[in-house]
Amino acid sequence: MMKVGIIGLPQSGKMTLFQTLTGNKAPLGGINKPLPGTADIIDTRFDTLVDLYQPKKQVHARLDLVLLPKIEKETISNGDIFRDIADTDAICHLVRAFEDEAIYHVDGSVNPMRDIDMVNTELIMHDLIFIEKRLEKLEVSLKKLKDETQQKEFELLTKMKGHLENEKPLRLLELVPDEKILIRSYPFITRKQMIIVLNIEEDQIDSTEFLDSLTDRCISEKMEAMQVSAQVESEIALLDTEEEKEEFRADMGIKEPALEILTGLCLKALGLISFFTVGKDEVRQWLLRKDSTAPEAAGVIHSDLQRGFIRAEVFTYDDLMVFKDEAGLKKAGKVNVNGKDYVVDDGDILNIRFKV
Repeated sequence: MMKVGIIGLPQSGKMTLFQTLTGNKAPLGGINKPLPGTADIIDTRFDTLVDLYQPKKQVHARLDLVLLPKIEKETISNGDIFRDIADTDAICHLVRAFEDEAIYHVDGSVNPMRDIDMVNTELIMHDLIFIEKRLEKLEVSLKKLKDETQQKEFELLTKMKGHLENEKPLRLLELVPDEKILIRSYPFITRKQMIIVLNIEEDQIDSTEFLDSLTDRCISEKMEAMQVSAQVESEIALLDTEEEKEEFRADMGIKEPALEILTGLCLKALGLISFFTVGKDEVRQWLLRKDSTAPEAAGVIHSDLQRGFIRAEVFTYDDLMVFKDEAGLKKAGKVNVNGKDYVVDDGDILNIRFKV
């Protein structure tokens, strides 16, 4: 399972968001080591399928999250925070955009762009220091013995060093497969996908001013961005029924659940899509790497299904919404029988035929 790390400066609201997503509470005294948790993928398509099939059992797909200790001078100087980030597959940076005189800010004022710059600079510096140390070792080694692989690595790292010195994250640097193999074991942080989450206050929910100011930067630096009021989302999470939650969101002017946007962006960052299996016994959402084939999807369900794969009967969620039931889909010729080469799309509903 792939893992998203939640990072941020002190008092940015990380714990509130993490607790809302996972239900996990921080230990007394705060966290000084990574706190793992899992979150249901919030997907309205899943809820619609449950309403349609009324299954005995319903199973959300889940996402592994880890709340990392706050980024501050101590965790930066001892390097622990970078080791923790390197252990994740994508980064969710929660940025404080709310004003509250009762909650101090480490730099004395609320300035989202400054905080984003500060964190991104620290991440770039981490990768740059690692490369410089590695280049020193390679230089010594190459003086003793000319090695073709080490020479290629030296040239690649020199190119990456120049890129970082221009204050650009490594995810902007296009690498060919052979180059990726050379550095696959190295703890480069800025190669990871980045999601910026602006933690806004309640009365900013209708405004996208902060978010709009990030648009150009997100495009140029290959980042995703969204905004959320972690405090409001934590209050919604405490409500008992989905009806109450919907009513609360409507009153607040929240058009789309923030946690659905966030988990969707996490999946995008990780290169994952959702597919579904449906029936009266169970409706279930599954996660799959983008561009995977039907047998690979079958393997996500159970290894026997991949081993004995014969075919996949496939229809789409969108078609199901048009034709209302499977009988209507079949009549309209919208249920397709696909073989081993079929590439699964986000929102596909699969029925795997297999024989072991």
